[in-house]
Amino acid sequence: MQKRTVIKAIAAAPFAAAALHAHAQQTPFKIGLLAPMTGPFASTGKQMEAGVRLYMAQYGSTLVGRKIELILKDDTGTPDITKRLAQELVVNDKVDVLAGFGLTPLALATAPVATQSKTPMVNMLAATSSVIDASPYMVRVSMTLPQITLGIAEWAPKNKIRKVVTLVADYGPGLDAERTFKDRFLLNGGQVLESIRVPVRNPDFAPFLQKVRDLAPDALFVFVPSGVGTAVMNQFAERGLAKAGIRMIGTGDVVDDDILNSMGDTALGIVTSYPYSTAHPSALNKKFVEDFRKANKTLRPNAVAVFGYDGMRVIYEALKKTGGKGGGDALLAAMKGQIFESPRGQIFIDANTRDVVQSVYVRKVERVNGELYNVEFEEQKDVRDPPRSR
Repeated sequence: MQKRTVIKAIAAAPFAAAALHAHAQQTPFKIGLLAPMTGPFASTGKQMEAGVRLYMAQYGSTLVGRKIELILKDDTGTPDITKRLAQELVVNDKVDVLAGFGLTPLALATAPVATQSKTPMVNMLAATSSVIDASPYMVRVSMTLPQITLGIAEWAPKNKIRKVVTLVADYGPGLDAERTFKDRFLLNGGQVLESIRVPVRNPDFAPFLQKVRDLAPDALFVFVPSGVGTAVMNQFAERGLAKAGIRMIGTGDVVDDDILNSMGDTALGIVTSYPYSTAHPSALNKKFVEDFRKANKTLRPNAVAVFGYDGMRVIYEALKKTGGKGGGDALLAAMKGQIFESPRGQIFIDANTRDVVQSVYVRKVERVNGELYNVEFEEQKDVRDPPRSR
């Protein structure tokens, strides 16, 4: 009897294993998307979600036998809320991946949760250089401020800009941008008259811009989070800086594609550096923009939409590489080293740093077919986050 029971158990083992495997395959693959859908950074969240959902619409919600389930949580741009929601997603919803993070403090708040639970964390925006070091489970698909600031810092002194005032939002990315621009600009023979920092939330730029006018630089270098550029632009015009011969330059956030048209002629001629423009001339980007605008009638895609789109690509390809099994460490390993063509151009996720390597473009605001666009005129290929900023 005992022998017969053992034989039956051995015979049944493969079927039990197969059943367990089938069950694993049928379990939804869950992605927890944390984004600011309300509050002052809601435009960032909407663009991120739109990019994520476009990728899912194009490539399906089932992959290698697993249904892909997106769980969107509005963190309002508040770190404490982000951390609580991340914990709930891991513990209650048992997500396989955490994604999103519209600001650096939000990514930093989530990093310990990802590390403790060994949950891969796909950073779709937070751009402070050092944020990638907050968790070994974080992969960044967006950009770093030092990476994208180098382009304009190189261009400016070659184009009759010798004296500059910098104005940045007073948090990690802004400090990165300020330091990187200043270091490279000084190295190239420029002079920084003053460095001004403004609050991240609800800043009043008027008194700062009046100070800039009084200092009379050749140009004002600006970094503010995506969506805040209109306020800077309006007050730049109201204070008469352009009429006083002061140019505006900066990173692409200040002339974000999503809000550029609303800025009017004041934005014409502004030169910035950034990893993406809606006007990027590749065939892949033209299709991306067309599909995005069909799906989102009132939105023009910006860089954040592309970061969300590319982040989903990294997740999908990692799941495929694991044969649908997933698993935190296996998924993370499959995310590292990916290289592919994005709507912004070719990007690479460095396997050692888990950070993005990409082209950075110098662009100028021009009117094309009645609309304002950031028209690229110079490309710096394979740009990494500078070592000195890490």
